[in-house]
Amino acid sequence: MNFICRPLIVIAFILTCLYAGAQTQALKFNGGKRVVIIMFDGFGMSYFNNAPMPYLKGMIQKGFFKPVSALMPTVTNANNTSICTSTFPEVNGISGNFFLNDKGREEFMEDKHLVLAPTIFQKLKKYHIKSALISSKKKSTTLLSEGADIVVSPETADTSWVNKIGKPDSIYSAGVNYWSMKAAIYLLNNRRDIGCIYIHTTDYPMHTWAPTDSGSIKHLQNMDNYIRQINEVAPDVTILITADHDVNHKSRCIDIQKALLEQHVRIKLALSPEKDKYFKHHRGFGGASYVYLNNAIDLQTVKTALYQLKGVQKVLTRTEAAKQYHLPLNRIGDLIVLGDSTTVFGDLENHATEDLPATYRSHGSVYEISVPLMILNAKKLPPQSFFNYNKDLAAWLMEKKYWQ
Repeated sequence: MNFICRPLIVIAFILTCLYAGAQTQALKFNGGKRVVIIMFDGFGMSYFNNAPMPYLKGMIQKGFFKPVSALMPTVTNANNTSICTSTFPEVNGISGNFFLNDKGREEFMEDKHLVLAPTIFQKLKKYHIKSALISSKKKSTTLLSEGADIVVSPETADTSWVNKIGKPDSIYSAGVNYWSMKAAIYLLNNRRDIGCIYIHTTDYPMHTWAPTDSGSIKHLQNMDNYIRQINEVAPDVTILITADHDVNHKSRCIDIQKALLEQHVRIKLALSPEKDKYFKHHRGFGGASYVYLNNAIDLQTVKTALYQLKGVQKVLTRTEAAKQYHLPLNRIGDLIVLGDSTTVFGDLENHATEDLPATYRSHGSVYEISVPLMILNAKKLPPQSFFNYNKDLAAWLMEKKYWQ
């Protein structure tokens, strides 16, 4: 009898250890604390400095805060992907919102197959941690959803989500961000098995209002209240916040292809990496442009002509831009044009340049590169020197030495 029982006891012991090990591994992630990551679109330092957000700023006193650099071009997809993968664009492959693909066709960067690095959701799967992606902009749900257990956007929310949260406001509103925050709070309350929630808001309010405008103040006050609610319904949660870019007033747009033609200089294409399907946000205009040449021998001629355009601050070759800004060589132009603080580039219908209204606000240049990075209620963190870019926000979460 003992002869039969002993192997069974050993097997039971091994199975118990394996189960306990798996459970312990899951519980150990971030010291057993759930994580909420907020990629606060457009919440650059100009908005943070003017933000009437007493709850958030009060929490920072007990947490971690550092102004860091966003990544060039300062557009959403390049930065959001870098934050979600903790890598530079040269590694994850996302060079903007829009690019010229390997077949020579213009394409929106919205397909998850374009992302060449694992998302935080894929990394968490290795530790048996369930995750959720909530994005005010549906484009992030198609780009970054690989590995996420729950994916939802107010733009595409089905009946079950509408019944839980309510009918979402238009994507062209501040209210759409409140819906996303409410969805996160719902998951914190009702799905304790979700160990990490990644929230991506929209920057429509920043495109609409300057930091000190009453609309901006109301939006940020409301966001502060939702951050408070997150902390109240889940006091155990670690909250990580950063942004993809700032947003500034721009007074002039240049259609590079048309402007060069006025100098009798021809190029293949000038492409705005800021261009996306949210035309009302910025009309596809941004502070950087990818210029493609007809022939390599045209490089110096085109570069010289570009510097003749008022508003062009810097022109880099593909190699120079890739090295300086950690960009993928095969997904940027032959030349990268950077605007001054008030100039954007994009396609214009009838003219080479256009004066923009006083209400026009956009990004994409080096002038929108400074963003806040905040970590609240963390058990253990790397030194301040670890955090230099927005992409560093969640990189430490995968290192076990910070779990205890």
